[in-house]
Amino acid sequence: MKMTPVSSSNLASVGYDSATRTLHVEFRSGAVYEYYDVPEAEYQGLIDASSKGSYFHQNIKDRYGYRKIG
Repeated sequence: MKMTPVSSSNLASVGYDSATRTLHVEFRSGAVYEYYDVPEAEYQGLIDASSKGSYFHQNIKDRYGYRKIG
């Protein structure tokens, strides 16, 4: 999956697979998580947000199933 670097104090990069609706999030700590059944509009909202970290915590973190992959 292609990861896109983002400007954030908490997030390093994000990637999205529209076929599986899977969002990958790499944190500045180096941890990588994948989130399941995330609508593409939610990914676009994250990319477009002025504060990526705030958007992630308010709209994604506790709303979707996830697992740590790295």
